[in-house]
Amino acid sequence: MRIIEMLRKGNRTLLEMHMGMLFFGIVCQLVGALTIGNRWNYAPSLWFGVAFAAAGSIHMSRTLDRALSAGSDASGIVTKGYLFRYVIVAAVLIVISVTETLNPLVFFLGYMSLKVTAYLQPITHKLCNRLFHETDPVAEPLAEEVVQEGEIP
Repeated sequence: MRIIEMLRKGNRTLLEMHMGMLFFGIVCQLVGALTIGNRWNYAPSLWFGVAFAAAGSIHMSRTLDRALSAGSDASGIVTKGYLFRYVIVAAVLIVISVTETLNPLVFFLGYMSLKVTAYLQPITHKLCNRLFHETDPVAEPLAEEVVQEGEIP
């Protein structure tokens, strides 16, 4: 129960993203195990990419938190964070390509779990609601304000 309480107090969106990345990684691993000939190079490349995507999502979350509290400097903070992640991924891809220790395309597939997670988010959100025994609040219309003639709403 302590783990569920810890997860409940954490960043819910980040948890949902990581669940989606894990699911995407498992699906890619199963497909790769059935279709790829060099399985020894496939699995480490894929899971390194998924782990890198998870680290990128944590960095993105912290960057957005910093930007939201920065006020007018928010766009600069977000841009710097994006460029930092982009440069790091490019550098890792170059190192992987030069050293040939991992497959760069499979690493990139694993890193793309960050993008696929956005599409899986409604599914992972429902799973988290079931896990935590929660329901989403029902949206209610805002009460209309009475505006006097000549006033600007």
